[in-house]
Amino acid sequence: MPTISMFYGILICMYFYDDERHHLPHIHAKYQGQDAAFNILDGEVISGEIPLAKKRLVQAWIEINRESLLADWELAASGQQLLPIDPLR
Repeated sequence: MPTISMFYGILICMYFYDDERHHLPHIHAKYQGQDAAFNILDGEVISGEIPLAKKRLVQAWIEINRESLLADWELAASGQQLLPIDPLR
């Protein structure tokens, strides 16, 4: 489970070969023991939960980095090394 970014205490991870469970491009955001999966295409939560303020930060970050996230999704789907993505600042 590679971590591709980290900001404001939130770890952003993308699993290799993780297209069977959700069937669409997504990331996992981990914050203080909570985990939520976010759809890369629209930023919506697919499963799990994190606090609302952190959810909004992740959704803004997805909007800013959608192209890079989709490129990493393609790498993950083929088992290749993922590229880090700049955090929110």
